[in-house]
Amino acid sequence: MEMEREKLINEEIEEERKPITNGSPTNQTPETVKTKVPEVEIHLYRQGKGPIAVFKSTLAGWEQDQLDVREILDKYGLKSVYAFSTSAGRGVPIRFNRRNGRSMLEYKDGSVVYMDGEPQDSMIKPVTKILFGLTVITLLITLLFKDRPEWINKLNVPGWNFPPWVIACVVIVFTRIRKRTRNFFMK
Repeated sequence: MEMEREKLINEEIEEERKPITNGSPTNQTPETVKTKVPEVEIHLYRQGKGPIAVFKSTLAGWEQDQLDVREILDKYGLKSVYAFSTSAGRGVPIRFNRRNGRSMLEYKDGSVVYMDGEPQDSMIKPVTKILFGLTVITLLITLLFKDRPEWINKLNVPGWNFPPWVIACVVIVFTRIRKRTRNFFMK
């Protein structure tokens, strides 16, 4: 019973797939439709120097007239991009939607866009400032006091002989790294 049912279904499907002809044999070739994807040419500068990259980027969005700014930021390690002119320099920031990463402005197919990017902050700079501050404070404490203050002795855990500035440094570095990598795991 089931085999007959499957046979009938297969026959119906085959009938629907057969091309409709008007009694004459036709040599049909599959037709393909190619559409041109709208693109813009981007000249990307870093802090007014460059261009560091010249590339074509496809336009996205419902109307295919929006630039995918977040992709450019991630690819080139930038935290923001600005409109740029070789004669006038950096202009206004290029705003983009935080949800989908597409630009708020619309671009035409074949346009040439000049952008200036601001690189992401390095983690070495704030960590070195923190370490320098901690060492200065520790040196001042050790130079101004002949004996170690009692509160420093209380911070030593039995069995562990870590100076408190090392513990403070580890805590500060850990919190800085945690703040910077919060969005890393969401991607």
